[in-house]
Amino acid sequence: MTERADSPAPALTEPLRHAAQEVFGPTLPLAERYVEHLATTGIEWGLLGPREVPRLWERHVLNCAVVGGLLPEGAIVADVGSGAGLPGLCLALARPDCRFVLIEPLERRVTWLEMVIADLGLKNVTVLRGRSEQVADEVQADVVTARAVSALRTLLPITMPLARGDGQLLAIKGRSAAEEIAAAGKALRKYGGGEPEILTVGEGLLPEATTVVRVPARPAR
Repeated sequence: MTERADSPAPALTEPLRHAAQEVFGPTLPLAERYVEHLATTGIEWGLLGPREVPRLWERHVLNCAVVGGLLPEGAIVADVGSGAGLPGLCLALARPDCRFVLIEPLERRVTWLEMVIADLGLKNVTVLRGRSEQVADEVQADVVTARAVSALRTLLPITMPLARGDGQLLAIKGRSAAEEIAAAGKALRKYGGGEPEILTVGEGLLPEATTVVRVPARPAR
């Protein structure tokens, strides 16, 4: 959609527009509409603070969406603690070939997510209300994603049971990723099948690249 002059959403200016076109391609108009939701109802419903509005594209939406390049083709993705759709909805827009289950325990957030999904007309996303440990029997994913949910040592027990077979966890983290891995030794031995690795995506495309901790469900053969 073309941004209106009275729109509360932040302007998508160069070079962010180039990055957004690269990441979203033909779904960019839907991504722009999603950002409008974040800047309006997302704030009104208390999913984000108003101070986040000027940096929605850079700090939140594109920061999440670039992780789409790590998803296998046609993957089933479970997003734990979806909240305002970060990263679940961003990834669903960036990777329409994949199927997404957004797992969120709070009713207000679930209602908001369903409202936005319906408005965007997304057919590759469903929302499941509950805690991840409550739905592990009904959700088995190729990839489990999480952002700003908890430290890795407490994130592993609630995410790795959702990863089936050769699945993996992709946890969006910050500069403390290495320290979190070091502190998660016991949990990694219990829940992580393979050696964790720190990946960086969006370099040369975004002002600040995204750091991802990848934990495979099975050890490397």
